Amino acid sequence: MKRRNATLVLEDGRTFHGEAYGSVGESFGEAVFNTGMTGYQETLTDPSYHRQVVVQTAPHIGNTGVNSEDDESRRIWVAGYVVRDPARVSSNWRATGSLEDRLATEGIVGISGVDTRALTRHLRERGAMRVGISSVDDDPRALLARVRQSPQMLGADLSAEVTTAAPYVVAAEGEHRFTVAALDLGIKRNVPRRLAARGVATHVLPANSSIEELLATGADAIFFSPGPGDPSTADRPVALARELMRRRVPLFGICFGSQILGRALGFGTYKLGYGHRGTNQPVIDLATGKVEVTSHNHGFAVQVPGVQPGAVVPDQVIETEFGGVQVSHVCLNDNVVEGLRARDVPAFTVQYHPEAAAGPHDADYLFDRFAELIEGRTHSEGRTNA
Repeated sequence: MKRRNATLVLEDGRTFHGEAYGSVGESFGEAVFNTGMTGYQETLTDPSYHRQVVVQTAPHIGNTGVNSEDDESRRIWVAGYVVRDPARVSSNWRATGSLEDRLATEGIVGISGVDTRALTRHLRERGAMRVGISSVDDDPRALLARVRQSPQMLGADLSAEVTTAAPYVVAAEGEHRFTVAALDLGIKRNVPRRLAARGVATHVLPANSSIEELLATGADAIFFSPGPGDPSTADRPVALARELMRRRVPLFGICFGSQILGRALGFGTYKLGYGHRGTNQPVIDLATGKVEVTSHNHGFAVQVPGVQPGAVVPDQVIETEFGGVQVSHVCLNDNVVEGLRARDVPAFTVQYHPEAAAGPHDADYLFDRFAELIEGRTHSEGRTNA
């Protein structure tokens, strides 16, 4: 059976032709590329990809089908999906269906048969930009006009669109050691799983929760989750983080949460040219000198005062309203700040994903570091939210 034709148009006019993959229709978003060779199901269900059209650089996608266990949230979030050579048959003992059927069921418009290598090179040279995919209109000029009318990612406030509607709890495994309240800005399921493995119960709360609601859970610490959108719009979570630091409540932020804590400490944020998305980014832990292969999904980054984006970050203590702060991790590809550590309040961040489903797991130790931070504060001051 012949497939329906599909067209992809970038906002600068570059056009690619292929075949419809997934749902037939039309969709718009920010075109980004992911370099992971595995973990497509985790990518598709990561809320941080909300309103983004993901280009998979790995040529063969869908080989292992989909299953009911690997989702990182309640649904697929990508705005569109671009692959070169989708699997004709999925084969894996865990599979419960095919990737294309899942995309079609959830209304995700995709395109296959595209030269994803050429598309990725274009995005690397020109930067992430808006894009449209259509399998119902083959007129590139008309599609381009609609692409240029679609919203940009810069200035997008998206946390309210992906957060949980109601609080829920992920129980600790084994002996209960601590309780963490997680502000859900687009959390992935593997975060509370990694905390649960360390005896931590996680209360996941909506993005608009107040400090009183967070601390009413009996939390020993607060977690700021990953999520989509422009961190410059997240004024409410930034104010929340500042108040928590004034009260010396232990804090840990990942990805979007890292940018929020960075802003709370007085740092700026900026949009990367084409972002970091994949499972193979080298990051150095400046405290140990160890280089980790890490999972990333971020299009924005923290800017250290006085340091231009892309410049080498000096090894120094930066004075802030909350005391000294050091850059803790740096990406070795482009010198992007990948973590912050406060010296005088119990707070630290990483820009990448130590929960790393589907991998790698080099940075899993950061959840141990969080537990140690909580334990230290609990022993020295009693319950931190008293």
